[in-house]
Amino acid sequence: MAAVDDTELYAIGDVARRTGLSVSAVRFYADADIIAPTCHSDSGYRLYDVHAIARLELVRTLRELDASLDDIRRLLAEETTLHELAATHLELVEGQLRRLHARRAVLRAVVRKQSPNGQVNLMHKLVSMSDDDRNRLVEEFWHEVTADVDGHSAAVRKLRERKPELPDEPTSEQLEAWIELADLLRSSDFRAEMRQILRNASAVTAQRQAVGPDWHQRADALTTLFQEAQEAQRTGMSVDSAQARNLAERFVAWGFDSAGEAGVSAHLRRAVAATDMPDPAARHEGQAGPGFRVGLLLGRYLSLVARVNGTTPSEQEHTRADSRAAWAWLAAAIEARTA
Repeated sequence: MAAVDDTELYAIGDVARRTGLSVSAVRFYADADIIAPTCHSDSGYRLYDVHAIARLELVRTLRELDASLDDIRRLLAEETTLHELAATHLELVEGQLRRLHARRAVLRAVVRKQSPNGQVNLMHKLVSMSDDDRNRLVEEFWHEVTADVDGHSAAVRKLRERKPELPDEPTSEQLEAWIELADLLRSSDFRAEMRQILRNASAVTAQRQAVGPDWHQRADALTTLFQEAQEAQRTGMSVDSAQARNLAERFVAWGFDSAGEAGVSAHLRRAVAATDMPDPAARHEGQAGPGFRVGLLLGRYLSLVARVNGTTPSEQEHTRADSRAAWAWLAAAIEARTA
């Protein structure tokens, strides 16, 4: 607003120009007992001083923020404070934003999946779930898929640790991911396939444990070796250094315990491959083997959980890249020891 004289009075047209309101709006606020004119001219025209103009500017701003006339009256009458009014309206706006995010997520899902009419209500219910409802769906899923497998196995523990947790103020993208994940968790086909995956993993674990009582110790020893290899690769340790040679010898000794030199090479190949998630676009699902199908299912589940939790794909890729680099460094150290 341009500088004004404290003692000067302004006609309604000048007030409208200075406040950005229309003349009719200025009249309306006077007639509604919001901002009365300071006085009237001898001819009966409404006149406003700078204080009235400042209050009109405040009224305009508050109306743009969707404050009601009653709220504004209470504020101007000092029955409430600007802080209290702003806090109340901030809560309303945040509630509106949450509802808009939910609507946007549903509409995007409808457009993306070309969903039939009956699916719209379901998706709206999924996105409107309470925290308890979401947790209940996840727990029901895990209860069903682990009903006849070892629920305490390493495979189950690892997957259950990746629990979807929608934040209090999720983005539209997180809500979209939750709709897709919830739909997946409700799918009887997905539950059946996941149950079979966990059965297989549990059977493999049982076979390994049957080989000898020290299986867990061997698994822990491998974890320690890999962590050392990660640190060595990260710090730029030379693969032909004495420390690298020692680490390579320990890994070879670990492999010889179970399958000899061939077992060492095979384990390294599996370890490197395990850090790469299959790309669904890389090959036709119908032509993929069972191993690819398992990776695809788990990859889809873990990817959706990561999106719901706000873990970016780049972070997951970075972790896998670090693992690949560590295994590759260990393989090079093993080669260097025989050079």
